[in-house]
Amino acid sequence: MKIYNNPNTSSTITGFILLGFPCPREGQILLFVLFSAVYLLTLMGNSSIICAVCWDQRLHTPMYILLANFSFLEIWYVTSTVPNMLANFLSDNKFISFSGCFLQFYFFFSLGSTECFFLAIMAFDRYLAICRPLHYPTLMTGRLCANLVISCWVLGFLWFLIPIIIISQMSFCGSRIIDHFLCDPGPLLALTCTRVPVIELTSSTLSSLLLFIPFLFIMVSYALVLQAVLKVPSAAGRRKAFSTCGSHLTVVSLFYGSVMVMYVSPTSEYDAGMQKIVTLFYSVVTPLINPVIYSLRNKDMKHAMKKLLGT
Repeated sequence: MKIYNNPNTSSTITGFILLGFPCPREGQILLFVLFSAVYLLTLMGNSSIICAVCWDQRLHTPMYILLANFSFLEIWYVTSTVPNMLANFLSDNKFISFSGCFLQFYFFFSLGSTECFFLAIMAFDRYLAICRPLHYPTLMTGRLCANLVISCWVLGFLWFLIPIIIISQMSFCGSRIIDHFLCDPGPLLALTCTRVPVIELTSSTLSSLLLFIPFLFIMVSYALVLQAVLKVPSAAGRRKAFSTCGSHLTVVSLFYGSVMVMYVSPTSEYDAGMQKIVTLFYSVVTPLINPVIYSLRNKDMKHAMKKLLGT
C-alpha cells in the first residue's frame, strides 16, 4: 500500500486524515459533548431493550428475540464510528492509521449490511404472525429464529469482504485527506492512483443488491400484511395488527430512506457536507431513536421497560 506524491517518489502509507466537521476549537468541544451524550443515550436505550427482553419471560418470543439482536447490532454499529469521531474532536491531527481506517470501513459496512438483513427477517416474522397466525408457532420455531439470526450476521460480514480487501491493496496518490468523519468507500476510491472501474462497479452493484433485495422483500411482506389486516372485521383487531408493524415500518423508512439518498441517488456524488449529514443520520441518529420508537409503540415493551426501571 503506497501513497505517491509524484511520478518519481513514493512512500509507504501510514494512514489518512479524517477531516470530520471542521470548525474552531470551541465548536469541536461542543460537538464532542453533544455526540458523547448521543452515544451514551444510544448505548443505554439499546441495552435497556436487550435487558428487558432477557429478564421478562413474556418477551421470549421470536419478535422480541429479533428485536434484542437488532439492538445489540445497533450498539456495535454506532460504536464502529462514534468513538473514533469523538477522539478526532479532541485531536489536532485527525489521524487514523491505514489498518484502523480499513477496519472501520469493514465493520461499518458489515454491520450496516447485517442491519439490512435483520430488517428483512423482522418483516418476515410480522408477515407470518399476521398472515399465518394459526401456523406461526410451528413455522417460526426457536431453531428457525436462531438460524435466521446467524444467517444475518454471517451474510452481513461476508457481503463486502472481498471488495474491501481489494481496495486495501490498491495504491493511493497525493493527499491523504478524507473529507468525512469515517472511512467511506467514495472518498477512499477518490484517493487511489488509478481508477478501477471493475471495483467501482462491483461495490456499486453489491450496495444496490444489498439495499433493494431486502427492501423489496420488506415491501412485499408488508403488502401481504396490509392485505390481511384490511380483512380483519373489527377495528380493534386492525389497530392491534398495525401497532405491531408500525414501529418496524418507521425504522425501515428512516434507515432505508437515508441510506438510499447516500448510496443510490445521484446526489450521493455531490456535496461532501451533505454526505456527512446523511451518513450521520443513518449511522448515529437512527440507532438513538430506534429504542424510543419500539418502546413507545409497543405495550409489552413499555411494560417490560417500567418493570426493568422499577416504576
